[in-house]
Amino acid sequence: MTPTKKPALLLVEDDTFLAGMYVTKLTMEHFTVELATDGQAGLEKAKAMKPDLILLDVLLPKLNGFDVLKSLKANPATKSIPVILLTNLGQKSDVVEGLDLGAADYLIKAHFMPSEVVEKIKQHLAGIRRNGDN
Repeated sequence: MTPTKKPALLLVEDDTFLAGMYVTKLTMEHFTVELATDGQAGLEKAKAMKPDLILLDVLLPKLNGFDVLKSLKANPATKSIPVILLTNLGQKSDVVEGLDLGAADYLIKAHFMPSEVVEKIKQHLAGIRRNGDN
């Protein structure tokens, strides 16, 4: 029996405290986690590593999360990677824009504990596996 591969996640977050907290939490939950601290680096890492799921902030240096999401969804190599927007932007218009651009989910940081974010990630990954994409 072959060991199960840990799901690979890409976290694109410029807040060093939050990034560190999420990397620690996700690693403890048996995920492989890569971190990018700006939108441009996040886009490049997503193309290179093709993670199982991307957690993406919207307010980022160099390239904002909406632009990263547009680029990911326009690229055949990355368009099927689920992206969860994890941001402080809570305006209805921001949520609608994020979902319209192809985000799998839109989580407002202040409304979700890290453990709840982990559960959302697991739900999305389980949904992907049930649908036979992996």
